[in-house]
Amino acid sequence: MDFSFSRDQLLFQDNVRSFLINEVTPERIREMWLSDTGRSDALWGQLVELGLSAMTVPEDDGGMGMNELDFILLAQECGYAGLPEPLVETMLIGVPMLAGLEEDHYTFKQHWLGRVAEGRARLAVAEPGNPLVSDAHVADLLLLAHGDEVHAVERSAVQLTRNQSVDPSRQLFQVQWTPTAATCVATGEHGRRLWAGAFNRGALGSAAQLLGLAKRMVDLAVDYTFERKQFGKPVGSFQAVKHLMANVAVQIEFAKGPLYRAAYAVAGNLAEQAVQVSHAKLASAEAALLAARNAIQAHGAMGYTWEVDLHLFMKRAWALDKAWGDRGRHKGRIRAALFEGQTALGAGSTF
Repeated sequence: MDFSFSRDQLLFQDNVRSFLINEVTPERIREMWLSDTGRSDALWGQLVELGLSAMTVPEDDGGMGMNELDFILLAQECGYAGLPEPLVETMLIGVPMLAGLEEDHYTFKQHWLGRVAEGRARLAVAEPGNPLVSDAHVADLLLLAHGDEVHAVERSAVQLTRNQSVDPSRQLFQVQWTPTAATCVATGEHGRRLWAGAFNRGALGSAAQLLGLAKRMVDLAVDYTFERKQFGKPVGSFQAVKHLMANVAVQIEFAKGPLYRAAYAVAGNLAEQAVQVSHAKLASAEAALLAARNAIQAHGAMGYTWEVDLHLFMKRAWALDKAWGDRGRHKGRIRAALFEGQTALGAGSTF
């Protein structure tokens, strides 16, 4: 059996990587910090021109009809570049939630999915239990939780209070709003399924970005230690520094399998997707946090300064580690699967 990505998927990833590296530079990220919104309409327009805003939108609604497995490599590249725009949140969490609404809301979801595909709307999704919503200030439509209910609320109908984040690129807001029958788009069991799916896709998107961040921090550390010299030799040539980077490289490789397997499970709506998503989130977070710690050591004291690019990606990793479930919650889901008989174990159950 061939579990590798197709040639088209890898080519699309290469093209997106080239665009993001050239356009989403550390200098541009810092410039966005100084703007009122911390976001760039021009950059969002460029993402739309690449067709990224239409990827997971169903074909009947003007999109490409792709799934989580198709998007996972691109989410990884968004992490590598430290993309501030809410592309992953809109494509991987918001769009599938809208697409999953029942036919009673056909006109509503067709309207908003069409706008998203055309790049005229961005979505923000509130993680149930988390009082802060990322990018609520630039979202045209917010998907908010009220118990098991899903409410779709336009930005003009909410009041926002900004909340500081450890990552200056993350724009977090407390949202004040009033649930009404007019804003409710899903209730009961259907609402619970939508929120469960949103949680899994949110954790999957965070895991993909964390893996990309880990790779970026390794590359930054390698470049820095190649240029910095001590005793007449590049610091990167010393065995101790090589070991630091090699340890992270191993963790990155070990995290790829769980991440891609989880994306396959979510795309196929498999029964074991929850535990596989948790495995992917934990493995990717461990790789990213180790990369941050070892990259700081490789940079020396300079790694803590604002002038060095490392901290842009390090702080994003710290923030995403807690997004869509912290490590305690995901370890709990794996523990339940292992010790409460929720999943079959052993090599014969791998596939």
